[in-house]
Amino acid sequence: MERRWISGNDFTLLENGEEFFPRVFDCIAKARREVVVETFILFEDKVGLQLKAALIAAAKGGAQVDITIDDWGSPDLSEDFLGALRAAGVRVHSFNPGPRPFGLRPHLLRRMHRKIAVIDREVAFVGGINYSADHLGDYGPEAKQDYAVEIHGPLVAEIHRFCHAALAEGQRYQREKRQWWRSRKHIRAAPDSVPPQGSADAMFVTRDNRQHTNDIERHYLIAIRSARKRIVIANAYFFPGYRFIKELKRAARRGVDVRLILQGQPDMAFVKTAAGMLYHHLLHAGVRIYEYCERPLHGKVAVMDDDWCTVGSSNLDPMSLSFNLEANVIIRDRAFTQTLASNLDKLMCSACNEITEQSLGELKGWPLVQSFLAYHFTRRYPRWAQWLPRHVPRLLPAAPSASKPVLSTAFGDTAREKG
Repeated sequence: MERRWISGNDFTLLENGEEFFPRVFDCIAKARREVVVETFILFEDKVGLQLKAALIAAAKGGAQVDITIDDWGSPDLSEDFLGALRAAGVRVHSFNPGPRPFGLRPHLLRRMHRKIAVIDREVAFVGGINYSADHLGDYGPEAKQDYAVEIHGPLVAEIHRFCHAALAEGQRYQREKRQWWRSRKHIRAAPDSVPPQGSADAMFVTRDNRQHTNDIERHYLIAIRSARKRIVIANAYFFPGYRFIKELKRAARRGVDVRLILQGQPDMAFVKTAAGMLYHHLLHAGVRIYEYCERPLHGKVAVMDDDWCTVGSSNLDPMSLSFNLEANVIIRDRAFTQTLASNLDKLMCSACNEITEQSLGELKGWPLVQSFLAYHFTRRYPRWAQWLPRHVPRLLPAAPSASKPVLSTAFGDTAREKG
């Protein structure tokens, strides 16, 4: 799909599940023609049950409803849950399902990590928020800090086309192709374009393992090189490639105010260790680093200067930049960029600890060796990743877990990792 700037869009920033879930569930439930949802994680907790109810309401109202879940990220859905969706006419697709020998899930490097919803080709949602209760504040100390955007305008048509192309590509490899096409509902024809709804220019950028292997990282690098005043990147899993680190250091040295908001209370222990190995290199170049300490940071957002920002699913680590299927929206709009920048400024002032070279202490001994290896690993892994098998995405009907799923807040970390 051609990457191009599309004008005439309107964006609303949605922070955490408290803002995101009510909007997306309401739009889905009121759908008249069509709902397409992609998500890495869907849990059978109170949020997953609300999504199920909204999807069923849309299907019973006459809309064609497709939801794609990742087999690695959403492994524990019961037959009751899936059966109720199927009975209402909802088509539930599982991305790259496969055998689970000894309960293991071997598709760690084959993940559909996108979070997208398109309703009636009129509104779309893109971001980093999964359909799980750990995106709500009442989940407790492990509740995630995250973002999504609600989109109106011509970009919705671009996202709609992408989602249907992804469904068609995945279904090309289905074993029960004839059954699925027989059950396909007719969609009323929609115009080729969606009328303008605002003043924002925007681009929908994805990453896959064939045609668009580095598009998201490339657009980050273009924006970093062009920045003249400020760069603020808030990212949950920060361990980018060598070029990325080099460009951040160059920006700081030419006088750009470069700030990173990273996890201070990570949901996985190694996350802070991996990022921390790069701290000395970045701080020495003048990059300012803030650790968000209220709860686990799950966001994947950035602001550059006054009118460029991005919100999406892509972390800045080897998994997202070299393996996962990801989707980000890049926005050129002064008002929306200011809204996101103000949110991140508030985060830095009220919920973060700034890391300094003095607080880190001298780098020597084993930490020095670790830092050296980590820094030079970032120079090599993109090249290594090119030699790994590039899988063909498959979509199959979602199958229930062989074991009874655990509900509510009792989910283990295995499926929730790096969502």
